[in-house]
Amino acid sequence: MTNSTLTTLGPPSFSDSLDFTGKTVLVVGGSSGIGNGIAQAFRQLGAQVHAWGTRARASDYSADEGSDLSGLHYAQVDVSDQAAVNAAQPAFERLDVLVLAQGTILYKRAEFEMAAFDQVLRVNLSSTMACALKFQPMLRESRGSLITLSSIAGFRSVRGNPAYAASKSGVVGLTRTLGEAWAPDGIRVNGIAPGLVDTKLTKVTTNSPARLDAALSRVPLGRMGLPQEIAGTAVFLASPLASYMVGQTLVADGGLTLA
Repeated sequence: MTNSTLTTLGPPSFSDSLDFTGKTVLVVGGSSGIGNGIAQAFRQLGAQVHAWGTRARASDYSADEGSDLSGLHYAQVDVSDQAAVNAAQPAFERLDVLVLAQGTILYKRAEFEMAAFDQVLRVNLSSTMACALKFQPMLRESRGSLITLSSIAGFRSVRGNPAYAASKSGVVGLTRTLGEAWAPDGIRVNGIAPGLVDTKLTKVTTNSPARLDAALSRVPLGRMGLPQEIAGTAVFLASPLASYMVGQTLVADGGLTLA
């Protein structure tokens, strides 16, 4: 972007930087957990928000699972199947923000078996690229924002979960690479690496008092994060406040990786 172009655009208006009225947002994995928190945050800020999930209907999700699909436009798409991603017909003609929040993890050392390893990589990494490619033309047209969800597992070892760690490391690298590749098209690609957040994927920790106490003892803030707190980071990255950020993955972990 030349200085003359920047002058034409003008500086961001801080008073309305978080107003997404008239914008269209798609959150892949927006049916529960962090993705759902992000979807609802954009809805509250005026956007028309679409959410992709794996179940047939929005009514198949419940509040007990951390799901609130009220006011969202829901569609079932199994992103682990690239053919399903390619065949999906979006219910919108314009897209301003794409959030790729899909993710899975398998416990009890299941990821040391190749079938499980491949399954986790398909959901966490391969589908991220597939969805990004699918919506690149729309984002180029709107000069929009793409936000990936990785994890602090992308920066450190995760004992017992080699596929999860590898896939999240891959998402961090993919964010950097797509950020550089697509910036000339006006697409800003950035990411978020959450720490320990209270969702259904972390029930293995929250359901065990001893395991939870041990985990929280390593978090300087002394508590788990909430999906709404990760949503704040997503809103910032999609807003004009982050207009000069490209290819970055912001860590939101309560200080867990400081030690």
